[in-house]
Amino acid sequence: MKRVVITGAGTINALGHSVAETFESMREGRCGIGELDFRDVDRLAIKIGGQVRDFEAEGRFNRQQMVLYDRFTQFTLVAAAEAIRQSGLEFTGDLSARSGVVLGTAGGGVSTWDDNYRSVYEDGKNRVHPFVVPKLMNNAAASHVSMEYNLKGPSFTVSTACASSNHAMAQAFQMVRSGMSPAMVTGGSESMLCFGGVKAWEGLRVMSKDACRPFSANRNGMVQGEGAGIFVFEEYEHAKARGADILCELIGYAMSSDAADIVMPSKQGAARAISGALRDAQINAQDVGYINAHGTGTAANDKTECAAVADVFGPHADNLMISSTKSMHGHLIGGTGAVELLACIMALREGVIAPTIGYEEADPECALDVVPNEAREAKINVALSNAFAFGGLNAVLALKRV
Repeated sequence: MKRVVITGAGTINALGHSVAETFESMREGRCGIGELDFRDVDRLAIKIGGQVRDFEAEGRFNRQQMVLYDRFTQFTLVAAAEAIRQSGLEFTGDLSARSGVVLGTAGGGVSTWDDNYRSVYEDGKNRVHPFVVPKLMNNAAASHVSMEYNLKGPSFTVSTACASSNHAMAQAFQMVRSGMSPAMVTGGSESMLCFGGVKAWEGLRVMSKDACRPFSANRNGMVQGEGAGIFVFEEYEHAKARGADILCELIGYAMSSDAADIVMPSKQGAARAISGALRDAQINAQDVGYINAHGTGTAANDKTECAAVADVFGPHADNLMISSTKSMHGHLIGGTGAVELLACIMALREGVIAPTIGYEEADPECALDVVPNEAREAKINVALSNAFAFGGLNAVLALKRV
């Protein structure tokens, strides 16, 4: 099996329009959640979210591109440009033929759906633009990245609700590890912050009206976010031979299904994914120093995740640092695992653990070190990134400092 490393990272999210800006916000414990700004927000009960501010798509893409790029695709291309630029790779010849794109999203072109439903049902129009379907389809972002960077290998989209990005990155990792591809562009994106997108989530009654407070006893729900996180996964010897700057190494993953309930999480399912990632990475529980938690800020998720961590790590759970960066950037649904992987890279490469902000009251059912409110300097060798989705679909990635 080949070793797999990350040689490029890119993002745009509520904390920043780049990896550097996002790291700075995480270090400072800055909150990117604020009042939503889009059409008909006054009709919503939920009026806050981790919205990407000061993003002018028209200045980045031409008119022909704008016809084809939903907001989630725009975010993907912005993040991909940063990641591929940092990697230094040029996809030509055999590298082009064998490298591909695997991305995660839950909703795809939600803004395009929303806009065109309005046109037909509210405005009474009988026609929509001929490119509505290619604009809204979930694989649009993956297809446009493959075309933009000449990636002719395996390219597709994974959609598993809140675990989409982690499932996508696990697939990309396996392709490089197996020798199928020397490099893969992977990650995920989401943009559900429009009237229809938020209104649908309101119906679940799991949303907070004021803040995301994971693991805090007074938490009252999740907060949506938007954006993208994109990475270049590369075979270690290939990266080493060309003198690439290696950000960290991927050493294992695991996926599991609760096979229990469509919305309520299972401690056993989460624990199987965590322990499976340790087993695949061939490490002991004591090797792990930090976990980026799924940590949505809902009572069911937070308590279940903490219980699963306690079961897998036993006494070592008290030595772990576990934080939820959703408290800062919101829950990007299908794109969330990709943005959260940045916190793992920051922990491994820079020795800075991103905090769980908004933490106000200790919860005895979440009695772990959740790095409350302020970032912490700590040298760690191994980090995990958890993702547990509606439908009981779980994916955990293990990463190592290089």
